[in-house]
Amino acid sequence: MGAKRTIFDRFARWTEHQLGRSATFALAFSSIVLWGVTGPFFAWSDTWQLVINTGTTIVTFLMVFVIQNTQNRDTQALHLKLDELIRVNSAARNSLMGLEEKSEAEVEDVKSAFVAIASTAEKSVGNHTPASIAGRRPNSP
Repeated sequence: MGAKRTIFDRFARWTEHQLGRSATFALAFSSIVLWGVTGPFFAWSDTWQLVINTGTTIVTFLMVFVIQNTQNRDTQALHLKLDELIRVNSAARNSLMGLEEKSEAEVEDVKSAFVAIASTAEKSVGNHTPASIAGRRPNSP
């Protein structure tokens, strides 16, 4: 895995870990409380309100990119892990590997096929309980 991560990748990963901590939430909450407490000292002025509005807008704007980077990385890793499980399972359909790269119409076709399979399975099961399907009596280990 010799590819070197970019500065943004390292920053996004570090930020993700830091912002996910309870101490960071407590710090953000404390900042809002402190801002609210200072309201009377600034006569609830427009400038006082502008400080929190500007600060939260900037943080939100920047966090969108960090969150998207994290989500993209996690989704890609999950897809690769699932592709590997599909690849090594001889009963799995290898055609499902890379499904996320297919068109929306192709994904809908696969979904429809699985809905049909599930419907057929429900009809063949009938009123049986999951325990009886597995060949066990209900409430038995």
